[in-house]
Amino acid sequence: MSREQEKDLNVFLKQVDKVSELVQRLNSDDAVIREEALNEADRIISATNDNDEVEGTRTKVNRTLTNTNVGLQGKALYQDVQENPNTSQDYLLALLEKDARDRAKKRKENKKLANALKRAGNEAFAKEDYELAIKYYTEGLEKIRDMQSLYTNRAQAYIKLDKYEEALNDCKWALKCNEKCIKAYAHMGRANVGLRNYTKARHCYGKMLEIDPKCKDIFKEYMDQADVAERTALHDEKAWRELHQGEETACTVKELLQKLAAPSQLPIYYAGGIRLLTSLIEDCTEQALFRTINGFSIICDNVIIQRCLQVSLSDPLEVDLCAAILHLWLVVCKGNEENQRLLITHRNVKQQLVELLLSNAPEIQRKCVSLMYQYSETEFGRRLLLNELDTVRLLQVLLDLMERSDVAATKTSAVVLRNLTMEPKLRKLIRPTFSSDVLPAFTSLLNNLRLVNQSVISTIIAAVGDIVQDESIRQELSKSRQLWEGFFAAVDEYLQLNSDEYRDILYTLLGLMVNLSVESNCTIPDIALGATIRCLSLLKSTDGGILTRTVGLLSHVLLHSSTAVEEAIRGGVVKKMIKFLKVGGPSTTRYAVRTLAICTQKSQQACEETVRSDKKFSVFMKLLLSEDEVVVGNTALCLGHCMSVPGAASSLLNTDILKLLLKNAGGDAKKNAVQQNAAIALGKLCKAETRYMAQLRELHGIEILNSCMKYIK
Repeated sequence: MSREQEKDLNVFLKQVDKVSELVQRLNSDDAVIREEALNEADRIISATNDNDEVEGTRTKVNRTLTNTNVGLQGKALYQDVQENPNTSQDYLLALLEKDARDRAKKRKENKKLANALKRAGNEAFAKEDYELAIKYYTEGLEKIRDMQSLYTNRAQAYIKLDKYEEALNDCKWALKCNEKCIKAYAHMGRANVGLRNYTKARHCYGKMLEIDPKCKDIFKEYMDQADVAERTALHDEKAWRELHQGEETACTVKELLQKLAAPSQLPIYYAGGIRLLTSLIEDCTEQALFRTINGFSIICDNVIIQRCLQVSLSDPLEVDLCAAILHLWLVVCKGNEENQRLLITHRNVKQQLVELLLSNAPEIQRKCVSLMYQYSETEFGRRLLLNELDTVRLLQVLLDLMERSDVAATKTSAVVLRNLTMEPKLRKLIRPTFSSDVLPAFTSLLNNLRLVNQSVISTIIAAVGDIVQDESIRQELSKSRQLWEGFFAAVDEYLQLNSDEYRDILYTLLGLMVNLSVESNCTIPDIALGATIRCLSLLKSTDGGILTRTVGLLSHVLLHSSTAVEEAIRGGVVKKMIKFLKVGGPSTTRYAVRTLAICTQKSQQACEETVRSDKKFSVFMKLLLSEDEVVVGNTALCLGHCMSVPGAASSLLNTDILKLLLKNAGGDAKKNAVQQNAAIALGKLCKAETRYMAQLRELHGIEILNSCMKYIK
């Protein structure tokens, strides 16, 4: 027995007087009194089982609808009382408890059967056999009437069959099971859209967001769909009105579609008709007319037309027809979301569009890329591409186009790629197979820069930069030695050419390398030396952006390799970092002081060079006043390292160094490293030069240092 049942039973047991009265009434000679007692016994039995838990929610369903045996237990109880006039209260309660256990056992069995039927329904739904899915869900509800998921699943199947009223009814029952069922409101909204009740639909979607503010993305998608459906309905009404009124263009469009429906004609016949049809479509009214007269199916289901929608075409007439079809789609889908949806969801088209990008006919390739671009320019269109197409295959094809397309197709493909990668959903879709299926194509581009149109390389790299915002993908890419070799090959290419023409490519590439070098894995130490060698060459640049990202990359990779640090010091990195600290901007300063902190930690030579380059530590004194806690923490760390150089501590005797370090050690910085590094620097300063001790006591520095001990591990 569940805790809820025990609770209800305990309440019932406390009502001994009421039970005693019920027993007396069941033994009454008055038939009316006996009947009332019988009904009350049924209510008590039903109530005992009414508090079952249903999938984590408290059921609100009227259980008189589900208890098909109401009265049977009461009648059995009445018969038992009649046969045993001395029936006790304890005996009656035992009967009631036994009945509750029997009901719970039966419900458990039914729930198991209902779940099996639900799984069968889900399988049928996945196979698009919605009638069979509804059958299974219905049988499941016959077992468990208050199973919320069966109602929402059946509602979804009803929507697929345009049975919107039935879907609404199921959603209402789901909400009786759980008043905060988001799926019920979602399907209710979709059903209302199908019934053209757009205001009600938006209200349902609003309830979703009210229940769970985290579902704002799906809320926006559903709201957009409602807006599109409402606009589509208005356009359809206007199109039908013009057709029924005998408008010349409308009638001509209809006649042309009827002619194009004729089977087994030559490709030139269809190409001519499609071009004429395309010329008639000037605005949303003609676009709606094309849709409502079933234009997509007439074109897309034609056997001859389908034969021409192939990657490898040798017949010029078939190539011409394919190009004409793609141009028609461009026109009918321009700015029309519903037409875009119908086209991309058509069973034949969704399988062909991606592969047509690789057509051996330049005209077909350009038209297909333009169609993809049209979709990718809007959020609605991007969602369609990601929801309906094989996303990984699409990315592979777009990257492949960069090496073998004409300039126009290459530029457009790069923009499509960038548009898609800005969608967070894409990262989730490609996460499982990006390293194996997409990364090789990108690496190939890096290794063959001279074969790729230079105007799009930075766009492609930026697109990959968008993708690595996903932590899982970033970690995988950071481990790829092949990718790092590709990076180095690209940097070497730039260094060899030494041309401003490639500046944007290098700048974007360095940004991606900086992002990936943040990760800690077994690959970063291995590539650290190679990265450092190239960074030392890039530090000769006069471009501020290139310098900042180069120092950023150094500040990440040096941490993982003592060999790389030694190479950097030999290359004069200390003097360069001091120079950047004197004149650099915020980002450069942060990277440069981190680089110095790493170098001085790993090398005494770096400490000595730092002291020689900034004898009075004027740069460090200034940095300790920074509002950037990362800069302050690394400055204190570097300063502490430099105290090992003879005479370094003494050179600071007539400065405010003690006050600055005490201020940071005892301050309220959010990062504990600030207090920790400042305290360590203080300790090393006083150890190197004992004359600071008197001043330290005078400034109550001992107390401050003691309070900082908790930050020092």
